[in-house]
Amino acid sequence: MEANQTLFSSVTLLHEVPELGFEAYNVCVHHPMKIISDGIWTQHGSALPTQYSYTMLELQIVIIFVVTQGFHFILSRLGVPYFVSQVMTGFLMGPSIPTGPFEKYKKMLFPFGSPDILSTLSSLGYSFYLFLNSVQMDLSLITKTGRKAWVIGLCCYTIPILVGCGSMDFLNSTWERILGEDISILPVVFISHSSCSFAVISWLLNDIGILNSELGRLALSAAFVNDVAGGLWAGIGAAYFGRQDMMMSIRIRNVTGFLAYVMFILLIGRPAMRWIVKRTPEGRSVNKAYIYAIIVMFLGLGYFAKTFGEPFLVGAVIFGLAVPEGPPLGSALVTQLELFSKWFLCSIFVTCVTMKVDLTKCNSLSFVMVISGLIIMVHLVRWLLCIGICKYCKIPFKDGFCLALILSCKGVVDICSYLLVYDAMVQKRIVVDVMVVSVLVLGTASRFGVKALYDPSRKYAGYQSRNIMSLKHSELRIVACIHKPWHSVHIKNVLEFCSPAPDNTLVAEILHLMELVGRSNPIFISHKLQQSSGSSSYNYSGELIVAFDLFERDYVGAVTANTYTAISPAMFMNEDVCNLALDKNAALIVLPFHVKWGGDGSVESEDSNIRALNARILDRAPCSVGILVNRGPSFNSRRISAAMVFLGGPDDREALCLAKRFAKDVENSLFVFRLMAHDKDSSNWDQMIDDEAMREISGAHVNLENVRYQEITIGDASQTTFLIKDIANKFDFILVGRRYGVTSSQTYGLEHWTEYSELGVIGDLLASHDADTTASVLVVQQQPTHEDHR
Repeated sequence: MEANQTLFSSVTLLHEVPELGFEAYNVCVHHPMKIISDGIWTQHGSALPTQYSYTMLELQIVIIFVVTQGFHFILSRLGVPYFVSQVMTGFLMGPSIPTGPFEKYKKMLFPFGSPDILSTLSSLGYSFYLFLNSVQMDLSLITKTGRKAWVIGLCCYTIPILVGCGSMDFLNSTWERILGEDISILPVVFISHSSCSFAVISWLLNDIGILNSELGRLALSAAFVNDVAGGLWAGIGAAYFGRQDMMMSIRIRNVTGFLAYVMFILLIGRPAMRWIVKRTPEGRSVNKAYIYAIIVMFLGLGYFAKTFGEPFLVGAVIFGLAVPEGPPLGSALVTQLELFSKWFLCSIFVTCVTMKVDLTKCNSLSFVMVISGLIIMVHLVRWLLCIGICKYCKIPFKDGFCLALILSCKGVVDICSYLLVYDAMVQKRIVVDVMVVSVLVLGTASRFGVKALYDPSRKYAGYQSRNIMSLKHSELRIVACIHKPWHSVHIKNVLEFCSPAPDNTLVAEILHLMELVGRSNPIFISHKLQQSSGSSSYNYSGELIVAFDLFERDYVGAVTANTYTAISPAMFMNEDVCNLALDKNAALIVLPFHVKWGGDGSVESEDSNIRALNARILDRAPCSVGILVNRGPSFNSRRISAAMVFLGGPDDREALCLAKRFAKDVENSLFVFRLMAHDKDSSNWDQMIDDEAMREISGAHVNLENVRYQEITIGDASQTTFLIKDIANKFDFILVGRRYGVTSSQTYGLEHWTEYSELGVIGDLLASHDADTTASVLVVQQQPTHEDHR
């Protein structure tokens, strides 16, 4: 190698071991080292970037980023996960994919010595990546995880290892004939493929959108048990089998030191972290000095781990587990470190380690087939175990198979672990090459398989009627969602609108939705159960609990209010809402509108996440849904004036049933406007159902003093608009049906001008910026039928 093309003045190969990929060089370096280039306008006439370490580093980072994004641009269209693009970039930049005439440019981009600088920098990012993954893990899952997850996690880890090691003893002569002296590598293959990474499983579930589904929660718990068990045994193994020439006393000292190290961090470090949390005022961010101190401690503990034979990364994982997940401390660390470490440095690290893989050296087909067969055997045993345990626990076969696929998923953590083992010369190059390829296959196949087989929304299909019209008794069950503190006042308005009374009882399930930040696993808390069990682990939604406890006391004997907190990613909050509605057999879900109005009628804020959530719930809800548009104050008195605008259809009939419940309180006044089409077809079946529903209002109820009814014939959409604007500010509360996608002469043409499609035409008119109203509006959609669930 020419000296003028590298960071060194001379490079001489001393010896190499091809089987292990081990090479020893004698190098001479310039002093002082060339770090920053003098530029192309120097008096020397030229300045090669390969001779300057910082310039070379910048160029390598840019090229790696460009190539990775190029792979991802193509592979993401096929649904291939992002880490595959990082690995493919490593294959292309390394010797695995020959590039013919471009080989000389690869050697220029990665001359001798330069990958070491890039790897050193990026490995620090990988350390922070593992640290943040541990921070987001909830250590209390050890005590909360049910027996089902414990059995699945432990069995899927231990039994494949026992089967593999048992096959070694039973077929020892056969393995020796095929593998020769390399038979000692087999335990590493069994152990590495029997374990799974919690971070990888969490990423997979989040990527395919089932993180807080029933299957996703079980998979997270089982993966946590598997990962903790695997990590503990790997740590003990590294301490005991660190070097073959160690005396027994040193091995025992290393194991004792490792266990003391773990106990010290968890028993001393975790209380110290909780002290930091207590010192942080509620709603305030953590003091930066604490963040810096934690980072210094993390680096120091990683360095100290080497004293008893453990790698630096062990300190990152264990110390991360000591940090309380979620806000304020865990979320602060994730927010400040995630972008730079996880998405920048760690991405480069994956590419760097896979550059060491050389698939062209896999020239022994029999060896490759044996290792591949053993990997397949391990995963077949895991699948059979997982499916068998799920069958015993009465989990459907398809869900059990999906769980087996999820727990077999491999990713970034596994690839890096294999290459770190290779660097320590514990494993042969060809074995590592096969295992890296297996990660690509398993990671991609798991994602495709689970996405194709598991649909969490299928259980919401409306085979059973869960709406207000189908209620056979007086009790109404409502799931009401709250995102912001001011939503609680508006939700209480809706509950009061339902006229709760001893003969018209109401069960309100109040769900406080919070975004998942600084943790991997979602949380669902029932505050009444938490209170009864004396748990004080979490202190969420305190004001909400008090507010609805007082509301329940105000309507004692008529209202039962249960409060919950769900912490999950914004994309998957609909799972929590729909699961609660399904479990509680609710007839109506009430959602706050995403726009907040000020006192002068102007828009104060809009939340696109809330709007997207409302759209997903409207599409998948297991019962009827109401979107609450609040533009006025809370009800100051028990006497409420409300209007119902009825055009016809299932949604309007559902809204009418709610209006009838409102009218049961004689202190309330209800005005029903029925907008009749000028071209009304009395023989239409839907029209006949509408007439039957209105007969009760126009017949028996019209004799009551608090109910008035008016029929208005509408010629065109302009008359509808004029009427809505006329009644908009005459009432405290207006009730309408969504009627999305329903065309009629009363609204023909207006659907092309709607700004908020989730409100339908009439709801959009009342919620538009031009509407001069302070009335609250509830837009109702009847429960979708099973044909609507796709």
